[in-house]
Amino acid sequence: MSGKPPSHLAILCLRNEGAFLLEWLAHHRAIGFDHALVFSNDCDDGTDAMLDRLQALGGVTHIRNDGPYDKGGIQFTALKTAADLEVVQLADWILPLDIDEFVNIHCGDHSLAALHGALPEATSITLTWRLFGNADQVRYKDHPVTETFTRCAPAVMHWPWRAAMFKTLYRNDGTYAQPGVHRPRGPDPARLDQARWFDSHGRPLPDLFKTRRIFSNYGRQNHGLAQINHYPLGAMETYVLKADRGRAVHSDHMLGLDYWVERNFNTETDTTISATAPARARELAALRADPELAALHDAAVAWRRTRFDALMEQEPFRALFGRLLMAPPSRPVTAKAARFMVEYARRGQAHESQH
Repeated sequence: MSGKPPSHLAILCLRNEGAFLLEWLAHHRAIGFDHALVFSNDCDDGTDAMLDRLQALGGVTHIRNDGPYDKGGIQFTALKTAADLEVVQLADWILPLDIDEFVNIHCGDHSLAALHGALPEATSITLTWRLFGNADQVRYKDHPVTETFTRCAPAVMHWPWRAAMFKTLYRNDGTYAQPGVHRPRGPDPARLDQARWFDSHGRPLPDLFKTRRIFSNYGRQNHGLAQINHYPLGAMETYVLKADRGRAVHSDHMLGLDYWVERNFNTETDTTISATAPARARELAALRADPELAALHDAAVAWRRTRFDALMEQEPFRALFGRLLMAPPSRPVTAKAARFMVEYARRGQAHESQH
């Protein structure tokens, strides 16, 4: 690679999520990530073109992950490919993330440097999810995710265990051969004794975390120093498009109401990520100042709206949207929501009668 090796590398896989890319990148640059390795596949909204432009501007490496895919699927194939790339081999610290995950550091000046300062002995830090719910949002809006969705799960969860899943920020010192979705893979037995794992509350972790485990102990606070704000749902329109896109790991499994209900926690409010909002806003303004990037972002936003309208002419997606409107505790079916569904049902019936 050209330029300085990354001190902190984020790895990301994307399909049709260009509308969210600039906010995500701006936030993570603001807290100290200096490079992003991004894999794209089968993009219809211009995400791949955005990534090409970002690569030309610097700080992003874009790889088209067009297949064929290994047995593990699209994301596993990408991470396996990543292990052999120079940008990964030269990075000091690595963190694989998804587009709906935002690292939220609570200590010091809310930067990665502050987190390392709080855990100077750590070679791996587990960043536990905090699930952010739908917040009664129906229509997709081109507005920062981190400002739109502030209602979330309780800080202490006793169930489900997936609420305590983590992503691992790890030192790329040869202890692990390959990045993984939740934790690094391919441990070198000769190096494991020197590995020091800590959780994002500041506690040292037992040895079993060095080779397995993808979730923190639940029933206790896990976010004292940092957390990952996880926005798996978004607005109801966004969720329908997520179902259309397919899951990052199991791309052939269409998302349904079960996935929604298990993640739609809205019982508390958490605005701590706003501590880095000014820095994020500056980074975002710099990105949007590039006319090509700004145009590509606007095109991705327009694509989402057009695609949602098209999906409402297909019964499986129209049915999913109707169930979301009725699913507690997200929102009651108001008269306005009912009229909204009736209109789309009529349009779908008219479309199907023509084919």
